[in-house]
Amino acid sequence: MLKNLLAPGRIGSLEIRNRIIMAPMGSNLAQPDGHMGERIKCYYEERARGGAGLLIVGVGAISYPAGTCNPNQVSISDDAFLPDLCDFTRRIHAHGARVAIQLQHAGKVAVRDIEDGRPMWVPSEIPYKPSDLTADLTREEMGLFVKNLTQPGAKMLYHVMTKSDIDELVALFADAAERAQRAGFDAVELHAGHGYILSGFLSPATNKRDDEYGGSLENRARLLVEVIRAVKERTGAAFPVWCRIDAVEFHTPGGISEEDARRTAEVAEAAGADAIHVSAYADSSKASAFTDAPLVHRACGFVDYAAEIKRRVGIPVIAVGRIEPEEAETILAEGRADFIAMARKLLADPELPRKLQEDRVEDIRPCIYCYTCVGQIFLNQSSCCAVNPVSGRESELPLEPAEKPRHVLVVGGGPAGMEAARVAALRGHRVTLCEKTERLGGTALFSSLVCEVNGRLVEWLETQVRKLPIELRLDQEITPELVRELAPEVTLVAVGARRRAPAIPGVERSLVLSGDDLRGLMTGSDPSVAARKLSLSQRALLGVGGLIGVTDRMALARQLTRHWMPIGKRVVVLGGGLVGLELADFLRERGREVSVLEEGETFGAEMSPPLRWRVLHELREADVQLCSSLRVEAIEENGVTVVDGEGARSTVAADTVILAVGAEANPALAKAIAGLGGEVHELGDCSGVGYIKGAMLDAARVAREI
Repeated sequence: MLKNLLAPGRIGSLEIRNRIIMAPMGSNLAQPDGHMGERIKCYYEERARGGAGLLIVGVGAISYPAGTCNPNQVSISDDAFLPDLCDFTRRIHAHGARVAIQLQHAGKVAVRDIEDGRPMWVPSEIPYKPSDLTADLTREEMGLFVKNLTQPGAKMLYHVMTKSDIDELVALFADAAERAQRAGFDAVELHAGHGYILSGFLSPATNKRDDEYGGSLENRARLLVEVIRAVKERTGAAFPVWCRIDAVEFHTPGGISEEDARRTAEVAEAAGADAIHVSAYADSSKASAFTDAPLVHRACGFVDYAAEIKRRVGIPVIAVGRIEPEEAETILAEGRADFIAMARKLLADPELPRKLQEDRVEDIRPCIYCYTCVGQIFLNQSSCCAVNPVSGRESELPLEPAEKPRHVLVVGGGPAGMEAARVAALRGHRVTLCEKTERLGGTALFSSLVCEVNGRLVEWLETQVRKLPIELRLDQEITPELVRELAPEVTLVAVGARRRAPAIPGVERSLVLSGDDLRGLMTGSDPSVAARKLSLSQRALLGVGGLIGVTDRMALARQLTRHWMPIGKRVVVLGGGLVGLELADFLRERGREVSVLEEGETFGAEMSPPLRWRVLHELREADVQLCSSLRVEAIEENGVTVVDGEGARSTVAADTVILAVGAEANPALAKAIAGLGGEVHELGDCSGVGYIKGAMLDAARVAREI
């Protein structure tokens, strides 16, 4: 039991049932006109039902549509929004949770102002700075990314705020806070981070004013102080208000320093703030910087900053940044923070707090840190979750008992098959799950050797399947005869993609390994691969059972691969998609000289943009050779011959060539059993390669419809 994390806490006058806070996060789930609407209400209500102590609604617009950054952002700028907001807070309170709203003016990143041709409010002139944000986007993503900037009448204009503008802004924050109080919110958070207007004044990199709002830290913090005091005056001293600040601005010359942040926290406390929420920011013109902050990629990435601020203030400190529950317990026990904010984890599993309370840690659906949720926001789309397809679709995908329980046969034990079996069983269907190998997990299980977090999802799915009344048949090949024998009323085919070797001269050479070859070598599941592809000495080192031996010992295998693998020093990966880049990252960490060859223009097109930015940054920093827009002409004994867009031919040296291409739809089994009676549905990669996100969504939808 995590006694500190689950203990009640207090921020000012506000009592909270535990120390778990749903961090504010843009979701794009509100209505286009600023009203909340049912979709976002259900989204937050699910997290309240799941046991979180406090929910913070992200980026509440105080001057809608001016100063907003997302196309579907909650507004709190007018009494016209009150009925929706009041209904929302009632629903959250009905589940015992507390709820705050984050008050925000986007300042220099107010994209809606650009779209409508309004000048964006800034503390000082913003000099032009080249950006690489779009360099690694696909053409489709580029269109979505710049959609608001290409509307008729769109203009990129800035307005340096006057004293009267500042007074107006302070009044807008105070008005919004009072409106939040009337709507039934328990508190407000002032967003003073992430490049928005308050942080624009706090940062010496963007605040070059020479009046009382610029220069010294006390002057740069003057606007924040005035807002805190105005909110307190309007709502009363007992109404909790706190601010979210940046502990540091990474990669930003002259930006907020750690000492600046600590002093800002002290100034905010003196002004009446009831807590400090410690985040961070980075140079927003650099794509990879987003995964340093605010989308922290490093575990507990901001905790040390929070701990230092806690040493300087007497009010509660909220820590955030990829914190696992066990780590959260230690942080609280050591007095390094008072509350833990989580965003991605509560998207993956809204019931995380309740499952911790009930000591059901194994039932918590894990976040795999793929950035799908925030990646959608960059593309002006609604937030969603790769591992929890219901997130953001709560009103669309309710889990309801089946009107008529039926016998459901699920073919394939990968993520799509296990999720479909799980949902169907929860709805009351009689489920038989058949997997042709001796282990559940499919391709995702093997991919966890390269990408460890995928293994957590496989483990969770297998745990849920084994807990439910599902007939599980492993080592069971599906044939038309077996389907006739089982006589299912519904068959869900989730057998994964088909993989074909590309038609390249030399693809049959012994230095070439396909994905199936790799799986056979590493697991020992196909001894013929070793016989065909390895020398006698390599086979001896590999051993009879494969590197993994017992195939469920992935953690041990991952460690062993750091010492030896049946793969040469110079590796060429054919295919720069998600699989190819993950393989390249895995291999370069194990001392290989890696080249990735991609026929298309964009690397990692299947990845969410933030994850792609992070992975490509790390590969480039490690001198991995990334070559796009070329054609592979042949595979020779010592390398790969390629032709670029201008017809120039060259050879990339290789001891091993790995094929990370060739996955395609695999409809053969579904067609073979289609005429045997009952409904037949295809799920996941066998109906078109969609990876984990596509597999889980397919399964969730179809299993709710049958």
